[in-house]
Amino acid sequence: MAKPGILIDIPGWGRRDIRHVVSDYTGTLSCAGRLVAGVAVRLRRLNELVEIHIVSADSFGTARDQLAAVPMPVVILQGEGQDRQKQDYLKNSNIDARNVAAFGNGNNDRLLLQAVKNRGLAIALDNGEGCAVDAILNADVFVVGIANALDLLLDPTRCKATLRF
Repeated sequence: MAKPGILIDIPGWGRRDIRHVVSDYTGTLSCAGRLVAGVAVRLRRLNELVEIHIVSADSFGTARDQLAAVPMPVVILQGEGQDRQKQDYLKNSNIDARNVAAFGNGNNDRLLLQAVKNRGLAIALDNGEGCAVDAILNADVFVVGIANALDLLLDPTRCKATLRF
């Protein structure tokens, strides 16, 4: 059965029909390799609405263990060009960027965010490890903390308040 998705209607900015969340793990859902408090609960709620994909370099090697309680695919990237690998994941999965909310904080998230920006919803954020300027420049919105970022989808009125013209 298809998940219902999340409809976000933002005056002057347009409608977004979010069907997928594509997110980094390291520094995005986690800080120092540990899942940020409250994120698992939010991911489980989101997973009832949309398909969630985690695509990460997993710098601390903890993503699969930390996310074990939330049923979703976790793709661990290897080698160089991880920014391109994340962008290619979106293309190769045949996921329309207009139906994606993407989350990231690093330089290797910039191309994923860029692919989604002005189509779906590209969200750059900082959990305490910083956010690369290129990630911010390729996002529709910057948010402090992943809990706040996930809440933009769980309560779409928050997006309206931020992005309306």
